[in-house]
Amino acid sequence: MKVRIDEEITFRKLETLLEFLKVGNLARTAENMDLSAVSVHRALHSLETGLRCQLFRHEGRNLVALPSAFLLGETARDVVEAMVKGISATRAAAGFSSDRLRLGSLYSLTTRVVPKVIMEVKLRRPELQIDLVLGSNCELLERLNASQVEAAIVGQPEPANDLQTIPLFEDEMFFAVPAGDPCGDRAEIDLRDFAGASFVSLKEGYITTRSFDDIFRIAGYAPRVVTRVGDIYSLMNLVAGGVGYSLLPGRVRKVMGERVRLVPLAAPYAMRQAICFAFMKVRERDPNILALSSVCRVLARQLALG
Repeated sequence: MKVRIDEEITFRKLETLLEFLKVGNLARTAENMDLSAVSVHRALHSLETGLRCQLFRHEGRNLVALPSAFLLGETARDVVEAMVKGISATRAAAGFSSDRLRLGSLYSLTTRVVPKVIMEVKLRRPELQIDLVLGSNCELLERLNASQVEAAIVGQPEPANDLQTIPLFEDEMFFAVPAGDPCGDRAEIDLRDFAGASFVSLKEGYITTRSFDDIFRIAGYAPRVVTRVGDIYSLMNLVAGGVGYSLLPGRVRKVMGERVRLVPLAAPYAMRQAICFAFMKVRERDPNILALSSVCRVLARQLALG
């Protein structure tokens, strides 16, 4: 016959028992456990109810533990210690308050934003090791939902009940041309002038790809995309090599030096990307996430001030 543990026997009551066996006094146990003496007395006697045997006897106003209580205490100590270790291991496996954190990021944010975030977090939590995971917006949000990363710096996703975001900054989209291209000297670009031109783009899933498609939807035609690549640095190299034009966010301006020029788009096609720090709401009290959130809020204010 399977033995079932009575619902009266809880970890909190076992912890109370251990404290009582240690100090031998109801008042001191109550003080140490931040409980009332009545609550301690009730908890200890409820263990007797759950075990269906006597653990204590009264000597005047004092409660005295019997050998049975000390025997239960020996087991309780092992059980509570095992559970504490199990909880710590479980939280660490889930990335909650461990000394290691997986942070997702878009490739284009690794030259300026992400290094600042990591450096500031390391000042607050020097013991924390941060593993950087790069990918597209869709990939990073999927990893976030699957707990494969604990947080990510991404393009603003669609609202979701289980997702928390902190806005960081907005980034303007530009027309990207190779250095020396006559279009680089224009004050602005009207996309209607480039209906027959060749373009290069990122693959699906990137926020820049979404902006690219949305802008050309406004322009009223589908651009002739000659190739799509998996990261923004490869994309900029293709533009610099003259393979095709593209649309890129302003944050990559300094990455290619003079090899790629970014020209403003005409007003009808002007568009901005919203970048945010994102994490699952279930982690909002994780000390690592709290530290990252604090750093990102400060960074957002700094970026807003220029």
